[in-house]
Amino acid sequence: MAGFQSLPGFRDFYPEDFSRRQHIFRVWRQTASAFGFQEYDAPVLEPLELYKTKSGDEIEAQLFSFKDKGDREVSLRPEMTPTVCRMVGAKAGALKRPIKWFSIAEFYRYERAQKGRLRAFHQFNADIFGEAGPEAEIELIALLVQCLAGFGLTKDDFYVRLSDRDLWFFYLEALGFNEEQSRALLTAVDRFEKMGDDAFKGYAEAHGALPADQKDKVLAFLKVKGLAELEATLAPFKSDKLSARLTDWRKVLAGLAAMGLGDFVCVDLAVVRGLAYYTGFVFEAFDRKGDLRALAGGGRYNDLVKKLGGPDLPAVGFAIGDVTTGLLLEQRGLAPAHVTAPDVYVVIGGEAERKAAFADIHALRAAGFKAEYPFRELAFGKQFKAASESGAKLALIYGGDELAKGIVKVRNLTDRTEHEVPKNQVIAAVRDSLSGD
Repeated sequence: MAGFQSLPGFRDFYPEDFSRRQHIFRVWRQTASAFGFQEYDAPVLEPLELYKTKSGDEIEAQLFSFKDKGDREVSLRPEMTPTVCRMVGAKAGALKRPIKWFSIAEFYRYERAQKGRLRAFHQFNADIFGEAGPEAEIELIALLVQCLAGFGLTKDDFYVRLSDRDLWFFYLEALGFNEEQSRALLTAVDRFEKMGDDAFKGYAEAHGALPADQKDKVLAFLKVKGLAELEATLAPFKSDKLSARLTDWRKVLAGLAAMGLGDFVCVDLAVVRGLAYYTGFVFEAFDRKGDLRALAGGGRYNDLVKKLGGPDLPAVGFAIGDVTTGLLLEQRGLAPAHVTAPDVYVVIGGEAERKAAFADIHALRAAGFKAEYPFRELAFGKQFKAASESGAKLALIYGGDELAKGIVKVRNLTDRTEHEVPKNQVIAAVRDSLSGD
């Protein structure tokens, strides 16, 4: 009889896979903490209406949604943004601003599984609420860069493409387009990288053919790749809205450059992120070599907290997934080995030595060291082989001679050096040896 298998798009995490995932989470968590973000968690099951209110009824086709036993329409969460908006909105009056929160959680989307995109996946989500100015974008983009750089990735491995939906709307308004036409054009811009000229078919069907000179101006703006080019493109327009946005652009780019992150960020107006709830700056992190889909994405969404029933609260955030991050680390040779390796492997002679070793093994573990030992009696040669294969840094040797002399041998498994320590000083000796690495 064939055994059971996991469902399509869902993953089993065997210990080695799990340790690699935990390594990713650990770096994200340490980075967010260094930036002063506070961690939160939330239910995995939410009212279906929460996602419909944010994204429209059509979102249901992409969800694991169903009626529960109380006849409520519910869904496994496909993302964290509606949930965090619900939570912040409920207690906004009592929260000190700016509100800087992050989470690491699992999400579920009913869609075709493909490289870098599964039906169940984990994301790091970070959001800032209560700060309307571009200072929030500086902080979040810096956090995004460090969430990847923390693994040893550099500006040669990834970059952040920065764009601005507000700037697009103000530019299209200056060209004479109304809001409905502008939204249709932004949909075309979002698809242009993949579809080319075919991206404009939807606009033509709804609003008629786009005049050639207007199309040229849209495409020229889409291809802007630097601040100086952006300023030159907008110079002919006498628009207070465009001038104010350029001031915000200068502040964001200057702030990131002052942090030493200028080489990680580029102006790229081809990025508009298809999600209509974004209201200003939008950004995506990409693999420099182009093998992977977007590594992370986010932007400003000032209207969403209010739309979901909360107060009028400015917000900006991003999400980064574990699937693409893990693939990128593997490609660059940065996926860790022996993440769960013990600090110490205890080599034991016989039964009398085992009893003597057990007290130290437990004391070491209680002191926070990872200690392993063989369950059964094995020849010393096999034990030393097991110690090396475990990835341990030290071997503690409890043989008959050592027991008689009241000492323990400490062997460095990297350089094979050994020294003896009194049995009552084992913990201090391990601590000294490991701190000297």
